[in-house]
Amino acid sequence: MFERRFAKKVNIGGVTIGGNEAIAVQSMLNRRSDDFEGSIAQAKQLEAAGCDIVRAAVPDMPAVKLVYELKKHISIPVVADIHFDYKLALECVEAGVDKIRINPGNIGSEDRVKAVANKCKAAGVPIRIGVNSGSVEKEILKKYGSPTPMAMAESALYHASLLEKFDFDNIVISIKSSNVQNTVQAYETVAGLCDYPLHIGVTEAGTKHMGIIKSAAGIGSLLAHGIGDTIRVSLTDEPVEEIKAGIDILKALNLRQNCVEIVSCPTCGRTRINMIEIADKVTNALSDCQKPLKVAVMGCAVNGPGEAREADIGIAGGDGCGLIFKKGEIIRKVPEDRIVEELLLEIEKM
Repeated sequence: MFERRFAKKVNIGGVTIGGNEAIAVQSMLNRRSDDFEGSIAQAKQLEAAGCDIVRAAVPDMPAVKLVYELKKHISIPVVADIHFDYKLALECVEAGVDKIRINPGNIGSEDRVKAVANKCKAAGVPIRIGVNSGSVEKEILKKYGSPTPMAMAESALYHASLLEKFDFDNIVISIKSSNVQNTVQAYETVAGLCDYPLHIGVTEAGTKHMGIIKSAAGIGSLLAHGIGDTIRVSLTDEPVEEIKAGIDILKALNLRQNCVEIVSCPTCGRTRINMIEIADKVTNALSDCQKPLKVAVMGCAVNGPGEAREADIGIAGGDGCGLIFKKGEIIRKVPEDRIVEELLLEIEKM
């Protein structure tokens, strides 16, 4: 386990981040904010997929109703994503929202900042400050010449100071860029300058394939250095794909252990079974399994039980057949057309 950066704990509708709490996985609804039925259905899908916190855009007063509706139909915390209009934040708190995403420097006078801070403090609602490379203030851009990692970090801390002025410190910070290196450096910078929990991710990462790669590189690098308390994988795709990717990143780093870890070989000329199809079947069949097991899917008996001897259980291909092994010890031989079913039967017993 990686040594975590110390971050104060923040409670978001019953989900606590910071400290040594589990890394929470988030996503954001992408149905129209006035499509209540579609948004609720999508939120339920995300909850079923393992989403810990869900965010919804609230662009206008009619959209506040979405917060009420989501709170009625799902049990995970709801975050309202708000830009510029402080009244929307006040109304969302009244609606029972669990967190507000708003930048205090963008909502106008100090009276407005104070109103939001006081309302959120009274209700125990945290505020996430969200800075990206396109939102850095003109004065800070002039100072640094471009939205550098230091510029983004300074912008985030500036917004935090506006809330701190009114004795509000129930804050989460995010500072994202579409550039992986800038994202990592920005978070590393702000991580050393405050103790607020950090919501990490690479913004505008792209479509599914490249978006997951960029997110894994950026989020994975930060988590491997103990930085990050909640994550979002931003994809131009269905939000449920963000949850799958986020969970898989945590699994790859052994930061989520109530699930199966599958290891499989890349195949070679020794392979005599349909390794790719079998590996896909095993992965799909165990996608919802919550047993902390390492399961190996190997292409041949030469490398199977040997290379994967640390796996709790696994299969290795033969010529039209397969071997099932546990901790490197072969327990039996099965026909190729039964190899997945027999493996799953063994896992059920464990």
